[in-house]
Amino acid sequence: MLERIRVVLIGTSHPGNIGGTARAMKNMGLSDLALVAPRGEARSADAISRASGADEILAAAPIVTNLEEAVADCTLVVGASARSRTLPWPMLTPRALGERLSQELTGPEARVALVFGREDTGLTNAELQRCHAHVHIPSDPAFSSLNLATAVQVLAYECRLAWLASQEGTVTATIERQQPFGIDWDNPLADHGDLERFFAHLERVLIAIDFHDPDTPRQLMARLRRLYLRARPDQMEINILRGMLTAMEKRVGRSPTARHDGEHS
Repeated sequence: MLERIRVVLIGTSHPGNIGGTARAMKNMGLSDLALVAPRGEARSADAISRASGADEILAAAPIVTNLEEAVADCTLVVGASARSRTLPWPMLTPRALGERLSQELTGPEARVALVFGREDTGLTNAELQRCHAHVHIPSDPAFSSLNLATAVQVLAYECRLAWLASQEGTVTATIERQQPFGIDWDNPLADHGDLERFFAHLERVLIAIDFHDPDTPRQLMARLRRLYLRARPDQMEINILRGMLTAMEKRVGRSPTARHDGEHS
């Protein structure tokens, strides 16, 4: 289970925090780290020193340009956030996140990403809206700012607790938790890449049928993101939805070959 949990750091400015994150992950048995557009030298001497024996995690971490690249194959993306901004979003506590992992990681293709933002500004609203849920660490409101590596340590600890519980056969590993629909589901969940291609297709069609004006968006796409991310569609359901969108495009006289994402419904 732990090997299918990815920690994603976005725009990290202090290399020491990247090294500290690698150490925190190794302490708890996590090994999959991805770095999005770090603002400093990701593998500097300071980062290696702070990794303190977790150098292999640091060395293996891919460096990518945006969040979509880092989580394209993930079926659950959770963003660490101090609060919900501009639009309420499903919110988890660290303990609830850990308890949810056993049901999220049952299929062989399942992957969970834990996304952490910049030390100074955190995650942007656009990045938070690409997450299925947000997680908030309930620190003291009078001094709530956590060091990046410390925040990673808290969530990694909860992940490890959940893994230990599943190994011991306790309540968190019951059939009810492992099979949230009561039966084995017939298709794997859509991953982040599938969902992003669907959202891009959906927005193009809504513009084409004059339902959505990108100049006055009124949070329409953000609310639709929240709806579909909350629904957790599987791959077949995404194919059906995109087939419907293609039919709409044909109806309004736009060829589906005009799509630029290289996908077929």
